[in-house]
Amino acid sequence: MSRIAATFANLKIQGRKALIPYVMAGFPFADVTPELMHAMVAGGADVIELGVPFSDPSADGPVIQKAGEKALSLGIGLLQVLEIVRVFRQSDTTTPVVLMGYANPVERYDIKHGSDNTESAFIRDASEAGVDGVLIVDYPPEECAEFAARLRAHNMDLIFLLAPTSTSERMAQVAEVASGYVYYVSLKGVTGSGALDVGAVAAMLPRIRQHVSVPVGVGFGIRDAATAQAIGRVADAVVIGSKIIQLIENQPRDQVASVARDFLQGIRRALD
Repeated sequence: MSRIAATFANLKIQGRKALIPYVMAGFPFADVTPELMHAMVAGGADVIELGVPFSDPSADGPVIQKAGEKALSLGIGLLQVLEIVRVFRQSDTTTPVVLMGYANPVERYDIKHGSDNTESAFIRDASEAGVDGVLIVDYPPEECAEFAARLRAHNMDLIFLLAPTSTSERMAQVAEVASGYVYYVSLKGVTGSGALDVGAVAAMLPRIRQHVSVPVGVGFGIRDAATAQAIGRVADAVVIGSKIIQLIENQPRDQVASVARDFLQGIRRALD
């Protein structure tokens, strides 16, 4: 059982929902992310989604795009992201970490670090660093069977996005290869956009669960305790990203971690 699956199993026993914050690796300071991750765990995070900076993101709204650009300008790439996970793992061996990003950095990493037909350098190094899951926005499920199998061989999960426009056929394709959890994008559009329609989310989740047996997390548009609580009543997990980025982007270095922790404590109380 992966660390992600074990976390969701324990939460289910407790009758609690997972809180999954997203932060961009290396933002707003190149060296702050391990400390920030620990602070989010102290604030009640059950799983951490760690963004991999990329120059041409297709699903990210302006807030996360800006964070990615800042991280890139500070020299943060996939190699540095894996080192961030290694540092975090030195004192936290239980909280699952999911890398969220795009195909280009992963494939470029494999080219640079000596992959072949039998082994992916990215999968090998991510596993060694302590990564538990991977969400690659532009990897379609119908092309991911081998990638998913290689991840599972290293006890890592492959996580997919589903959207309001996802068909039953697409849900079935995701169900064949997904593990850990699936991430339901509650809004049409990019991260941080629109107003959340809790009723529409509640109506969609039974459709998803007809096909998908792993837990379902919901993100995009969750910005406060009230919306998190409402989503937590129907979903297995609540994912929050853009709001955290906004809260920390102008903080001094020594306040970044505590601001994120305090915000998540309020979300955690609402979920519980």
